[in-house]
Amino acid sequence: MSEPKWERLLSALGASGISIKDVADAAGVAQSSIFRALNGQTKSPRPETVDKMEAAFVTLATRKINDYRSALTLYGFNPIKSKNEELASHMTSLNKTRKYFGTDGIRGRANTFPMTAEVAYRVGMAAGKMFMSSDDRRHLVVIGKDTRLSGYMIEPALVAGFTSVGMDVRLFGPLPTPGVAMMTRSMRADLGVMISASHNAFADNGIKLFGPDGYKLSDEVELAIEARMDGNILDGVAEPHQLGRVVRVDDAQSRYVEITKASFPRHLRLKGMRIVIDCANGAAYKVAPLALYELGAEVFPIGVSPDGLNINNKCGSTYPQTMAEAVKTYRADIGIALDGDADRLVICDEKGQVIDGDQIMAIIAAAWAKKGLLRGGGLVATVMSNLGLERLMQSNGQSLERTKVGDRYVMERMREGGFNLGGEQSGHIIMSDYATTGDGLMAALQVLAVLVESDKPMSELGKQFDTVPQLLKNVRFSGDNPMEKDVVKKAIAAGEAALKGAGRVLVRPSGTEPLIRVMAEGDDEKLVKSVVEDIIATMV
Repeated sequence: MSEPKWERLLSALGASGISIKDVADAAGVAQSSIFRALNGQTKSPRPETVDKMEAAFVTLATRKINDYRSALTLYGFNPIKSKNEELASHMTSLNKTRKYFGTDGIRGRANTFPMTAEVAYRVGMAAGKMFMSSDDRRHLVVIGKDTRLSGYMIEPALVAGFTSVGMDVRLFGPLPTPGVAMMTRSMRADLGVMISASHNAFADNGIKLFGPDGYKLSDEVELAIEARMDGNILDGVAEPHQLGRVVRVDDAQSRYVEITKASFPRHLRLKGMRIVIDCANGAAYKVAPLALYELGAEVFPIGVSPDGLNINNKCGSTYPQTMAEAVKTYRADIGIALDGDADRLVICDEKGQVIDGDQIMAIIAAAWAKKGLLRGGGLVATVMSNLGLERLMQSNGQSLERTKVGDRYVMERMREGGFNLGGEQSGHIIMSDYATTGDGLMAALQVLAVLVESDKPMSELGKQFDTVPQLLKNVRFSGDNPMEKDVVKKAIAAGEAALKGAGRVLVRPSGTEPLIRVMAEGDDEKLVKSVVEDIIATMV
């Protein structure tokens, strides 16, 4: 049964130039069984051995593709992403439903599957083995987290997994997600890990993984990790003298502050500017106020007293009312609200009017285009971004390319197309000249630079385009996915027909919660509302 798989794997190895020894080492399988098959003593290795080697091959091949893509980008070429649909389909067949990973790593209610200590331990072992090469050097993983109480449970479980396979660990403590990505590259680590559930309430937590280049892992690599997690996880554990060592890094926060400040124009200062910064009682509670203060601003920090339970609780980017009220109270020039892991933001002007990610992208795009800094001929956003943003870009002779929801998909398209700006309406803003993932603080500094140079109030800069009426509602469900019902499919089709040419409908499951998101937008606000209500009525 495994012979066709084995033959296909051998063909793929020959075409890729990856050695079978490296694949065997990465898979943690005994080379003796491999060479018996190669020498004709057996037809093929055991099926479970072949499956492990396939998973390891996908990881090594993906890493190789990314290396070539990065090299081509340095020479000004637009590398074309290999879709490799057959291989992706085959990897999906190894695990037909994604058991652990969602759209942004692993996420769920703490101490409940999949966010248990056991799963975290398996992640550490599986991902650790996958990112350890066959050479004799020590391998390194760096780990950051936000301020959730459950981080104290997840972190040691991950550490146990990584050290048990021989990986050394560096612990950062509370640090924004983009800081972990930056430090992964800076410290030449083999892997980076962020423990966070982003904007979710304290009861949830999550695990995000970054490759050695600081980019989030692809779907294929995550599937390969899942396959290893559900295999014989104890294969390839380290000998007692090879166990990994753990060291706490004391200066990770200050290093992130310096890297972030370097993205702000050197000739500008924030002197005289009054800024409210809401850190959501999360990962940026120290670094964000410090960066703004060191650039000369008068800073009014809120959401900077984490207790393990109050992250994102009536504060941060998902609750901008707190920021807006503080702006009025302190008569600030601008308000900035980050989420729990500080990879997204929303802003408000001096009047307390909230400015979302679409408008923030438009502000930065206009400023960069004026200076000749905007690459790719436009920007990349997701299917959730407002139609008004698309119309603005078109009116300026620029393009807006859309991806599915998730900042890593935005980044993938940016890398493919040579774009240096992209993001999401929710506030993930990616600036690839400076970072490999969304960075709320860094995006805020770009907006502040525009504000300083324009000498205009934020209320004038904040509305770059007229938004098209858009309505988004969430439908919570348990059991079967409502989108599979024929009556729901018919309602969606009817809504699309009603808005054809003047709007659009988007119905999709959340990648992090048991929700269906129903969105419609169009020039006719009443029609938009009617379409959303009609679709929801078929789900409940």
